[in-house]
Amino acid sequence: MSVKLVAATPVDDELLCQVIKQVGEEFGAVGEGYGPSDPEVLAMSQHYGDDNNSLYLVAKLNGKVVGGCGVAPLNGSLTTCELKKLFLLEESRGLGLGKQLTEQCLQYAKTKGFKACYLDTLSNMTSAVRLYEKLGFEHLSQPLAQSVHNGCDVWMKKAL
Repeated sequence: MSVKLVAATPVDDELLCQVIKQVGEEFGAVGEGYGPSDPEVLAMSQHYGDDNNSLYLVAKLNGKVVGGCGVAPLNGSLTTCELKKLFLLEESRGLGLGKQLTEQCLQYAKTKGFKACYLDTLSNMTSAVRLYEKLGFEHLSQPLAQSVHNGCDVWMKKAL
């Protein structure tokens, strides 16, 4: 089994879009207020890059794009970033890819000087919620004011 985590490039955009939308559908994250409906999903590589303190990693399993995860400033904040769009195809779950992706994104955020990381997700994404808890994210009672995903029902934050 060959696993590679690499920064998104234009070559990955179409497959990433398909993965994000497919996994979003699987968990009911469809329509306005959910990450898979964000315009950036159509071309992830164009929206993430070192020039804007953001990174989107693509997970490739035996050469196949199976998912990804990103981190970016939360609405332009210099101190709080947001973990974004951790989506993995079912065939690639349980291999530790989600943990690897998240840890690499958090490490990147630290090098950029972020002091905290926020995320929002769905309560039916139980494996993801457990992962975030194990990585030290704490539950919030409501979303941060800057959050744009009003369809989500789990909000978490971690000090970096």
